[in-house]
Amino acid sequence: MEVGGVEVEEGVMRVLLVDDSPVDRRVVQLLLNSNSCAGSFHVIAVDSAKKAMEFLGLKEGKAIDMVLTDYCMPEMTGYDLLKAIKALNPLKPIPVIVMSSENEPQRISRCLNAGAEDYIVKPFQSKDVQRLRNCSNARPKDSAGCETVCKRKPTPPSAHAAVGAASPSGRRAHFTGVAMVLHSSSVELSQYFPLLFKLGLLVYAVLCLGELLHRWSSGGGCSLSLWCA
Repeated sequence: MEVGGVEVEEGVMRVLLVDDSPVDRRVVQLLLNSNSCAGSFHVIAVDSAKKAMEFLGLKEGKAIDMVLTDYCMPEMTGYDLLKAIKALNPLKPIPVIVMSSENEPQRISRCLNAGAEDYIVKPFQSKDVQRLRNCSNARPKDSAGCETVCKRKPTPPSAHAAVGAASPSGRRAHFTGVAMVLHSSSVELSQYFPLLFKLGLLVYAVLCLGELLHRWSSGGGCSLSLWCA
């Protein structure tokens, strides 16, 4: 099946990722495209709920197995997107998982009551990948033994966790996401170091050759000015 102009194999879970934060989008993409999840997910990332609705409208919701959306976004929030997606096809709605850096019981209940399959507290972690599989109607290639569990209520937050992103733990979580992105970028850049090193040697050799030719031409009858008395 073709999704977003790309041919996707059967058994691959097609996830529409909606988040206005480039760092958070990158963290999710890294985890879903990691070696442990290789070939299990195809991620289409957009930076707003409106773009998500445009995509679903064009595809009529048939090319997506799940929507993973941030809660706090400008113009149209993740909660508004959740309600809009559930209204697209009430008989067979697309599973929606909401993410937020705030672990608030009232917000969690609000999303679950509106039809969300799950609520994940940011940052998205490797342990959350299984939660996506459990709440999807699709059957990923490597999850034949997984049981579909929808509308699974998250563990009630503790008083300490409910402080949210403004707390030191929330800030550490954000820094963890940034560190993952920086590490990924450094790994990608390291692949080009050998090429850059060879290019540097080539430039140095050309400069040395030019210097030798210049000295030879200015040395008159000597083959090389370096050897002339």
